[in-house]
Amino acid sequence: MKWVFRIAIVVIVGALVAGVYGVFRTHPVDVDVATAERAPLEQTVVNDGVTRVRERYTVSAPVAGTLARIELHEGAVVEPGAVLARLLPLPSPLLDPRAHDVADRRLASAIDAQRQAQATVERAAAAEDEAKRELARTQELSAKAAIPLAELDRAQVEARVRAAELASAQFAARVAAHAIEESRAALGTFAPGGKVSQPFEITSPVHGKILHVLHQSESAVTAGTPLLEIGDPEALELAVDVLSQDGVAIQPGMSARVVHWGAATPLVAKVRLVEPAAFAKTSALGVEEHRVNVLLDLESPPAQWRALGDGFAVDVEIVVWSRPDVLQVPASALYRRGSAWSVFVVAGGKASARDVQIGHRGPLMTEITSGLAAGDMVIVHPAASVRDGVLVAHR
Repeated sequence: MKWVFRIAIVVIVGALVAGVYGVFRTHPVDVDVATAERAPLEQTVVNDGVTRVRERYTVSAPVAGTLARIELHEGAVVEPGAVLARLLPLPSPLLDPRAHDVADRRLASAIDAQRQAQATVERAAAAEDEAKRELARTQELSAKAAIPLAELDRAQVEARVRAAELASAQFAARVAAHAIEESRAALGTFAPGGKVSQPFEITSPVHGKILHVLHQSESAVTAGTPLLEIGDPEALELAVDVLSQDGVAIQPGMSARVVHWGAATPLVAKVRLVEPAAFAKTSALGVEEHRVNVLLDLESPPAQWRALGDGFAVDVEIVVWSRPDVLQVPASALYRRGSAWSVFVVAGGKASARDVQIGHRGPLMTEITSGLAAGDMVIVHPAASVRDGVLVAHR
């Protein structure tokens, strides 16, 4: 009986010790982990944008009169010289001296605009020729590996920009020439023997589609009243307003992706211009932001985006930096420890705090320039219970 009593005492004491140990021993903290790995990484500026016709022309009434109802509708294709609208003479405004003076001044202004447009065309043509010659020289040197590829990219972008400027200048010159013809025709209404009872026909200056009919119903209009907008929907550009701080990092020639535009396949685009002037815009939270417009050209074949039109909303991802082989970890693994960035590395079943140096940041991943090696396991979304030296277990 004495031995039975002793054995029972030992068993009870052992159970109590095991219970106390089980209560007070440290339990591992359940954590999620990721592996530091080398993979491609890119840094992007993501924002919403809008498509717009690169060159548009607003057709206005050259003289006062009664506008006959415009029978054209949005989407109608027009050719140069096609009749867009007709103005019927009013009892007196088409004949009074003041209207004559206005028409005369419009003609003089149109002639000045044509001279300015022609000078712009000549400057743009000279700039394009120089850009083409520079591109040819750069391509020759690049073929011999005498210059870096970045120089070739820069020359290609410059040639593309100059070609776009020349096309825009030529468009403006055609519009200016049409404005002179229209102004002379309007002035002829006031010439002696002019047939004031005949309707004055307003014609299209360019080939394109009707984008907007601004004044369709019959009514009396004054000189300069906008009637229609004409443009070419196949000559689209993208306008994306970004924070001015992000605009500093964006350069012409950078590639971009157009997503959430109505189809599953992203479109390829390229930055053509970062506008030199910013503007103030109030955000949805009521904060005033300084933003700048970035203009991009679509590089994908037109057959892929033919359904896009003027003023369509899109999302654009501009790639400002990319590398094919970068050591990276999820951005959620990083936390601030004093003034340094740190991560928790899992080593020997314990969390070990380690300071790291970070580089570029992608949408989800961050470049690590020092402090980690490929294959290190880091804790993502570390909770407050995760501290240096604490036991951890993978979920």
